[in-house]
Amino acid sequence: MNVSNQEFLDDLFQQYLQHPESVPAEWQTYFQNFIAGQPGNSLATATVSGSARPSSNGAPSKMAMANLQDRVDQLIRGYRVRGHLEARIDPLGIPRRQNRELDPYSYGFTDEDFSRRFSTRTISGADELTLEEIVDKLRETYCRSIGAQFMHIDDYTVRNWLQSKMESTQNRLQLSHATMVRILTRLTDASIFEEFVRKKYIGQKTFSLEGGETLIPLLDLALEKAGEHGVQEAVLGMAHRGRLNVLANIMHKRAQNIFWSIDEADHEMKRGRGDVLYHMGYSSDWVTHAGHKIHISLCFNPSHLEFVNAVAMGRCRSKQDRFHDSERRRCLNILIHGDAAFAGEGIVQETLNMSELPGYAVGGTLHVILNNQIGFTTPAEESRSTTYCSDVAKMLQIPIFHVNGEDPEAVAQVVDLAMEFRSVFKRDVVIDMYCYRRHGHNESDEPRFTQPTMYQTIDHRPTVREMYVQQLLKSQKITAEEAETIVQQRREELESEFEAAKISQFQSDVQTLGGFWNHYYGGLERDDDLASTGVSAKVLSEIFLGLGRTPPDFNVNRKLQRVIDARAEMALEDRPIDWAGAELAAIASLSLEGHSVRLSGQDAERGTFSHRHAVLNDAQSGAKYQTLKNIRPDQASVEIYNSPLCEAGVMGFEYGYSLDAPESLVMWEAQFGDFWNVAQVIVDQFISSAEDKWRRLSGITMLLPHGFEGAGPEHCSARLERFLTLAAEHNMQIVYPTSAAQYFHLLRRQVHRKWRKPLVVLTPKSLLREPLVMSPFADLTAGRFQRVLQDPRVAEIQSPSRILLCSGKIAIDLIKAREDRKADDVAVVRLEQLYPLHRADIEEALQAYPAGTPVVWIQEEPRNMGARNFLRLKWEDLELHERYPLSFISRPESASPSTGSKKMHQIEQNELLDMAFAVPSRVAR
Repeated sequence: MNVSNQEFLDDLFQQYLQHPESVPAEWQTYFQNFIAGQPGNSLATATVSGSARPSSNGAPSKMAMANLQDRVDQLIRGYRVRGHLEARIDPLGIPRRQNRELDPYSYGFTDEDFSRRFSTRTISGADELTLEEIVDKLRETYCRSIGAQFMHIDDYTVRNWLQSKMESTQNRLQLSHATMVRILTRLTDASIFEEFVRKKYIGQKTFSLEGGETLIPLLDLALEKAGEHGVQEAVLGMAHRGRLNVLANIMHKRAQNIFWSIDEADHEMKRGRGDVLYHMGYSSDWVTHAGHKIHISLCFNPSHLEFVNAVAMGRCRSKQDRFHDSERRRCLNILIHGDAAFAGEGIVQETLNMSELPGYAVGGTLHVILNNQIGFTTPAEESRSTTYCSDVAKMLQIPIFHVNGEDPEAVAQVVDLAMEFRSVFKRDVVIDMYCYRRHGHNESDEPRFTQPTMYQTIDHRPTVREMYVQQLLKSQKITAEEAETIVQQRREELESEFEAAKISQFQSDVQTLGGFWNHYYGGLERDDDLASTGVSAKVLSEIFLGLGRTPPDFNVNRKLQRVIDARAEMALEDRPIDWAGAELAAIASLSLEGHSVRLSGQDAERGTFSHRHAVLNDAQSGAKYQTLKNIRPDQASVEIYNSPLCEAGVMGFEYGYSLDAPESLVMWEAQFGDFWNVAQVIVDQFISSAEDKWRRLSGITMLLPHGFEGAGPEHCSARLERFLTLAAEHNMQIVYPTSAAQYFHLLRRQVHRKWRKPLVVLTPKSLLREPLVMSPFADLTAGRFQRVLQDPRVAEIQSPSRILLCSGKIAIDLIKAREDRKADDVAVVRLEQLYPLHRADIEEALQAYPAGTPVVWIQEEPRNMGARNFLRLKWEDLELHERYPLSFISRPESASPSTGSKKMHQIEQNELLDMAFAVPSRVAR
């Protein structure tokens, strides 16, 4: 009941007392019963304008007290909903507006009401308290150094759990003396490290943690709590601010190695490769105070801030899946964000949305926002439209704890509560720790140009460690000598490491290719790792029979039954294998060999073009059934997930998953090929360059539908030219297969080879059911992927007029056109693997024809796209141009990949074919 309702009730009651028949019948009954229940049948009256009108004995009437109690309950709820708005969470002390909903007087209370006792049945603790005691308790709980946002959570059970945890303790954690000393020690570690580096490396860009040192005890306490919950591994993702401090004080990377990195002692090893020290990752073992060991991994990360979130989530899920941890308890994901990035980067929303989806859940991520209250030089009021930088997280049913980073014990309470919430509810949780940057964006930046008043305040602030020491001295929890001893120990340790770095020979501590990666390698593609990838006819028949089998009580869609039956027929070797059949057979065969397989993407279960049908839906109940999982009882896992409608988050997740699953086939499929451009950061900053920058390998496979078919500019091109521009040092494989058998062997090769590189596959659309793309059963039982496919009619072409060199869909168009035009003197050679490009493969195919035979590269893409420019340069690099002169056919250069008109597309396509079979003089260079 709010104040206006209360006033209405007062007026209605006064009206009833004067003229009972003037009020509605139901209210007459109510007031009769109310008066009958008063002591001595006295005619008590209700409150008017908030003051309690006394009964005949001088105390407020029952109705008056009911009204007052109702207002108390409203006030309690007001603090739960709005208390965070008056919490003292800003260490810089910037004033916050008072909120009317937290003012008792706005509810109509008078001074005399503060001494009245009210029921506190909705608050943990005593059954009754005075109004003054209630307000004090609420302010201690919700308006001190912690501001809690949790009332947006719909589930009463979750809200009540949080209320009880906070209100029963007034949001204070009872810390032991040992824990207080531990917090001080970790603050000292953080502060002295920054002080030491700043003095030894004047002006060096290290992205100092100064002003946010409480991050170190926060992470320390989180890992301690994780150990109590049985966590065995933790994956951390963070940007550059504070990274060196985290490496030194959480990851336990030797300070000597950090100093070597700052000095660039290994610069001779980094010609054209490597990365800056504040992007580097590390792994180590953390042993909790109770002796529990947690393996912790800090992800490598580029400057693109929040994109590592999805990568870290994928790594965490991969670690859980490896040990069949369906409860999602084994591995903890910790993401450390910046305030401006959390509010500004769309990848944050994508990963939050993925957090509770079956294919991507990790049992809850601990989000820590290192809230500097500024983004480079841009203040909050210019960088977000929300009250808090964390408001996007309210899309989830999770709590958000804002906390003052200069109150380490409040931070301890928040960590304890956040970790317990995650353990109980398996959901994300957000800690928004308010702090500041003492030195601007980096050590060479001058923040006083743009934030003069903020830095006037910062310049006069002692460090959080100094303030906590004073707090402990005042409460006699520690002596000044004890505090100074901790400082001296840390300084001596760092000085010793610094001296060791100067006199010792550099030794790299880069951790790659250990553990599960022991048997895999990167570098250049080798021909000695190209074994057969065929599957025996017996096993292949077993697979196709399994793909065509459903449970007796499963109701298959009538139209889909034909597809299922066709797969069973493939087992009899009478029916050619189509593209989807080859893909499913490759997946199933790997699973039977003990390799897990994971595929996700938009509509991946069915396939964008209704071809895959890897997951079937019962036509009556909607229940799902996956034939791939039911070939044999002892097969490895096969997981296929429809992804949310985003690319960067999902691709980043699958890339991260692949980092901890080298023996698995991990695939991401785009709905249409060019959709990957929404995730270009993941390709540019991680997939294509991770080996060069961080010595990290990945076998991530990207399936990108590609082909010009008149569906418009956005549905035709996977932007092949962009991948080829990124291609260098055999950093990835770029393949455009044109037969079902080739695709089958390609997927199996990706797992069976020990050479681990990302695989980019341009996949078909209209050719999915094309007879010329289908393969006989026998082609899957032997052989391997061919990087170049010779013209099957090579023996029949005696005097070729030209060799049409091509890749992908255009090859099928050319073969059909050759038949129609009876152009028997034209050879069609397919370049199935565009990168790495091997001279021997091309020469072997071309040597079947007389030297000097013109070679024409033909592509569907415009002149400035596709593989044209790449091949023009590579042809000379491979020294093939003298023996086999190369010319080119393509659409004219264009700003857009294709026409939006299907009819014009067909005209253009016919023109390409005309040029392909025209006399050589019409072929353009």
